[in-house]
Amino acid sequence: MKTSPIRTLTRLTFANRASAVYLALVGGAMAVAAAEPLFTSNPDASLIWVWPALFTFPAFGFVAWLGEAGWGGDAPAWFFVGGIVLSALVQSLALGAAWRALRGHRRGRLTTAG
Repeated sequence: MKTSPIRTLTRLTFANRASAVYLALVGGAMAVAAAEPLFTSNPDASLIWVWPALFTFPAFGFVAWLGEAGWGGDAPAWFFVGGIVLSALVQSLALGAAWRALRGHRRGRLTTAG
């Protein structure tokens, strides 16, 4: 039975250990960055958003370039937050594909050697 391409992409992006750990790391960094202004009055609190951007680099580098080209360095926050999410999903897909290739994709049932 052949699986649909959407199901394959979804499984590569979300349903493996490497992608799950990576997405948890990026999601945790984004949650901390979003919550930071609630707990501190430091004027440098917005610098916490560097961590999610670094975790999604190099894909986020393309988003930053688009923001610079499109808005001249004054891109709205939604563009960068959306870019972090999109970059994390693209890199999660790449990690899932690498995980699948390293583990060796086998069709059919898994059997024990015996």
